[in-house]
Amino acid sequence: MRIVVLGAGLIGVASAWFLATDGHEVIVVERQPGPARETSCANGGQISTSHAEPWANPAAPLKALRWLGRADAPLLWRLRADVAQWAWGLRFLRECTPARTRANIRAILALALDSRARLKALRRELALDYDCLERGILHYYTDPAEFAHAIPQAALMRELGCERVVKTTEECVVIEPALAHAAMPIVGGTWTADDESGDAQRFVVALAERCAARGVRFRYDCAVAGVEAIGGGFAAVRLADGERLDADACVVAAGSYSPLLLRPLGIRLPVYPAKGYSITIPLAADSPAPSVSLTDDGAKLVYSRLGQRLRVAGTAEFAGYDTRIDAGRISPLLRRVRQIFPRLDIADEAVERWAGLRPATPSNVPLIGLAGIRNLYVNTGHGTLGWTLAVGSGRLLADLVAGRAPALDPAPYRL
Repeated sequence: MRIVVLGAGLIGVASAWFLATDGHEVIVVERQPGPARETSCANGGQISTSHAEPWANPAAPLKALRWLGRADAPLLWRLRADVAQWAWGLRFLRECTPARTRANIRAILALALDSRARLKALRRELALDYDCLERGILHYYTDPAEFAHAIPQAALMRELGCERVVKTTEECVVIEPALAHAAMPIVGGTWTADDESGDAQRFVVALAERCAARGVRFRYDCAVAGVEAIGGGFAAVRLADGERLDADACVVAAGSYSPLLLRPLGIRLPVYPAKGYSITIPLAADSPAPSVSLTDDGAKLVYSRLGQRLRVAGTAEFAGYDTRIDAGRISPLLRRVRQIFPRLDIADEAVERWAGLRPATPSNVPLIGLAGIRNLYVNTGHGTLGWTLAVGSGRLLADLVAGRAPALDPAPYRL
């Protein structure tokens, strides 16, 4: 088939790769001048199966109330006269029950484990270089109550196939010696040795090159004006310059903008943008920065070593489609880095600051499959786990397009 993929981020390029390997003629349409220029550009760098607990969990509503009005809150609601935001929030509350949380963890973790295995295989097959480190991910805790909550969560992860092991303070420092000098006490942690880290943008650029070598055509600097359907089936993609791309099928992998493209067709995606922030700190050759990817549960931040750079990312801000960088949201990241790694020399003027819109579903479970119209598919809603879930999502999407029985049960990811 001739298939148009909308979006050249992690999800779109991974989808294009697997569709092309199935023998389809694939065209990727991207409004930016190259791949991975938006949400996939400067994320936290973690392939973190250990991070499968969704934002929507029984403790979330009380935390959100405590954080209301705090400019530095890990999860910040900027309330707006926006029906989509309020509808998303109500769905989010519905997902906070223990039963729903457990079901969502199961769905996220199944896809994450599959995706991590496929990423390792793809890296070997294509000799992809993207500052990958296979040193695991260490979640550390500075709050005893949060650490106590993590212990049964780690047990649930192990039950579902993710080896997330509880560690003492001393064991955390052995895994990552840079934590020894933290100004805040580390009370314990959990360790997932098989998790990884790497530069998502470098990965997408490299995979896009392999896609092009396989015959995938990339149309950069092409804004999409709309998706057309005729007689209950996909018909064409209409570009902003008036060109019409006819195809047999379409995959909408446009991240937070996917709902805007599908709304004129009467398709309502429960996806809302969650703005995340990151800073990238250049490192000297003898830098005392961590070399193991870390998750700071108290501040809801992640740290990943990307060659001679340290990427620090996190927080979620629900403020619609605002992509501006708020200095008040960046300052807590820098402050936390200095608390945890006081020996790290940071020159503020050398720090790269970034913000991007992560496409979040209320459950944190992505949407993969038919969009309610024949030959129109979605692959979006991955939230903070786009890097973790990308390769598995691309494979699952390609299986569904081909009509094959996928390795995973596709039911939890259906729209």
